[in-house]
Amino acid sequence: MSRYHDIAEHTEKLIVDGVLRAGDRLPSVRQACRIHDVSPVTVTQAYYLLESRGLIEARPKSGYFVRARLRQNLREPDMTRPVASSTQLQVSDFIFQILESVRDPSVVPLGSSFPSPFLFPLDKLGRFLASAARKLDPLATVIDLPPGNEELRRQLALRYLASGASVSPDEIVITCGAMEALNLCLQAVARPGDLIAIESPAFYAGLQASERLGLKVIEIPTHPREGISMAALAETLQRHPVKACLFMLNFSNPTGSLVPDERRKELVELLHRHDVPLIEDDVYAELYFGRQAPLCTKAVDPHGMVMHVSSFSKNLAPGYRVGWVAAGRFAERVQRQKFSTTLATTIPVQIALAEYLKHGGYENHLRHLRRKLAEQEAALAAAIEPNFPEGTRLARPDGGYFLWLELPPQIDTLVLHQRTLARGISTAPGPIFSAKREFTHHLRLNFGHSDSQRQQDAMVTLGQLIAEQL
Repeated sequence: MSRYHDIAEHTEKLIVDGVLRAGDRLPSVRQACRIHDVSPVTVTQAYYLLESRGLIEARPKSGYFVRARLRQNLREPDMTRPVASSTQLQVSDFIFQILESVRDPSVVPLGSSFPSPFLFPLDKLGRFLASAARKLDPLATVIDLPPGNEELRRQLALRYLASGASVSPDEIVITCGAMEALNLCLQAVARPGDLIAIESPAFYAGLQASERLGLKVIEIPTHPREGISMAALAETLQRHPVKACLFMLNFSNPTGSLVPDERRKELVELLHRHDVPLIEDDVYAELYFGRQAPLCTKAVDPHGMVMHVSSFSKNLAPGYRVGWVAAGRFAERVQRQKFSTTLATTIPVQIALAEYLKHGGYENHLRHLRRKLAEQEAALAAAIEPNFPEGTRLARPDGGYFLWLELPPQIDTLVLHQRTLARGISTAPGPIFSAKREFTHHLRLNFGHSDSQRQQDAMVTLGQLIAEQL
């Protein structure tokens, strides 16, 4: 864990334990530097992180103070312990049954996989799209075939450069969302019957893609704060013929875990030694709550082993279905897979997004979006302890828009899902995130929608329905 995380966790414990109380002033940045023997930048990052969690607030010319809020005494879940054996997947029908039931817009979307569409500059994007359609060069219908629009790939390469990674536009392939990118990557490095390593729990879309391609999976133990167990992964690579790893290193769905910098570097080197590519599903990286973005994995990948997948769907343009993969040494394979499947991603949309990245104020939008999500995370987390039963555990993320809960063991979240749906509330039950349908008493909740009274009422109802199962 990084030093500023250590300081933030130490300070949060003081607040939770009541040593620091609402209204108390925290040490100044200068004082905290002396106490912890760190730089002002490190202290500032720690305070920003605590502020994003709703624990402290900055007062002009006065410093940082503990906010008035409900005490949070909930422990976080432990490291998962999946069975160390491969699994032939049969999850899609089961997952579709759950997902089909949460599409009704009248339902409180705690189980949704998407943030509120009202968080995005859709009107502004629409103007860029209209302009791109009017000015479309007929030659673009040929020139912008895979790997995709040159200017959009250049803008993405510039964003990689700003994060410390040297990525050529030539290794970037534009796709129809991150889901297509994941499929193309899997097809580029694995064949039916091959084995890939995934997290436990894992995002269900990765499970569905693996099943569709006839792949087997082996689940790696995962901690809800720091991600995959390196020891377990190393042992798995030693014992099994793993063809690829499919991981979320930044604000994993569903747990919200964030792999620390040093462990991320260790991961890249471990996979290089075993010649196993990493398919990194990184759609939430821009949604960090602190002042510093997570380390870009491509920045510590000198071997071209990381196939970095992302999209604009979660942070800018839901519904536009534009994603990409920076595929490293596998770029040509991915590009050929793209040619032989969907051929091209909508060209006017690519052009519009390229223009928006150049002139649309993307960074300003992201800053606003991060602040809003951090506020909503604090509000939803604060509604859990007073409404949920003793024994509930909660993973607090540093980004993204999901909370991962472990409920008392007697709670069946599949039954709970049906009962909450009957009351107009959706949830995402734990078993949809497992190849073996584990996590039967776990729950993922979405805080990507506004902190409305409707949502607060839903949390009260959810707590009551949970209590009825005890």
